[in-house]
Amino acid sequence: MSTDARLLAIASEHLARLGPKGVTVVAVAAEAGMTHANVYRYFPSKDALLDAVAGRWLRDVETRLAGIADAPDPAEDKIERFIIALSLAQREALSAEPNVFSVHLDATVASRPIARRHRVRLRTLVERVVEEGIASGAFVARDRERAIACIFDASYRFTHPLAIQQDAEVPRDLLEARLGAVIQAIQRILRSGAF
Repeated sequence: MSTDARLLAIASEHLARLGPKGVTVVAVAAEAGMTHANVYRYFPSKDALLDAVAGRWLRDVETRLAGIADAPDPAEDKIERFIIALSLAQREALSAEPNVFSVHLDATVASRPIARRHRVRLRTLVERVVEEGIASGAFVARDRERAIACIFDASYRFTHPLAIQQDAEVPRDLLEARLGAVIQAIQRILRSGAF
């Protein structure tokens, strides 16, 4: 195992056990048998180390979403599945991996590089589905950029980590009903050419 992979494995374990505030570069370095200065050769800060841990989870989410974007389904179905999968991944992380979710939330709110790259990847995948929908005639978009922005704006409450955290106590069936209504509205907009 490479040194950076070993450091990430140790940081992942510390994050799961201690939470983001409890992780220290000194403790990770000690468990890896190196000085904390050596850890900084691989990760320039504690945030960078924790973001790399969260980044592994984000890449897994992005891989699943890419599978949806690349599926042979109609574009309308892909938009629905994409938004539901992104929402579900966030909610599951909040309950099953709250410390990873916390790092992701902090990185998103602070607009750190890991969060900016994630947004770009999500946008690229949504853009691909929208372009496919336009090419097939399923979507009518006068302004592709506005149509893509509409998808993210409308689904914000169900896909942004800050909103996911705020709605943590809302019953799941209620959230799913609301999300279903939002997805139907997004699909109507994309079909109508309102943007």
